Amino acid sequence: MSELHLVSEILQWVAIVVGAIVLLGLARQVGVLHERSAPLGALVTDKGPDVGEVAPVFDVRDHHGRAVRIGGERAAGDLQLLLFLSPTCPMCEKLLPTARAFAEQEGLSAVIVSDGDEADHRRFVSSHDLGPVPYVVSPAIGMRFQISKVPYAVLIDHTGRIRAKGLTNTREHLESLLEAHATGYATIQQFLAARRRSAEEARVAVVGAEGSEAAATRSESAAPT
Repeated sequence: MSELHLVSEILQWVAIVVGAIVLLGLARQVGVLHERSAPLGALVTDKGPDVGEVAPVFDVRDHHGRAVRIGGERAAGDLQLLLFLSPTCPMCEKLLPTARAFAEQEGLSAVIVSDGDEADHRRFVSSHDLGPVPYVVSPAIGMRFQISKVPYAVLIDHTGRIRAKGLTNTREHLESLLEAHATGYATIQQFLAARRRSAEEARVAVVGAEGSEAAATRSESAAPT
């Protein structure tokens, strides 16, 4: 094989490897941009019972005197959504219609849990169409879950275990609770972090394989004929 032909073969493979690396780099940047634009999800800020633990059980009465059970075992597939609100919180007022519609569409058993002055609760209940959603006033529940900021949501599965939780200022945050539950991660942030790690490991593996293949080809090209 002539020296000119050998050099040409080597340059071709170098171009192929460089092109592959460039494409992988571009793909990685696209992935990074996608992750940056992905929903952050509901942020966990409380110090209460963790995801995966059994939720505290409360048997209480709602604002209209109806019996309500929080936590505990339920029918298979029945998810309970606890929504911690305050009657004096503007964000809570804005979120409430969205949260109620979300719970209905997703088939969730929603319960609103609140605390504060009785007059504020009467005004809040009378000015919002809660439908069948129970409105429970109980400082003890918020203290047991150690809720420090609202609006805050906790998703409990039919076995009584907490499956997701976090601050929920938007419908996107509410949806992230279901996404976290479906993926098996405590939060959507953990899911995205795991996906980033998997993508990076795959990228490293591909680059390594490309490098090994190029080295083997160069060796074959350099072998005497």
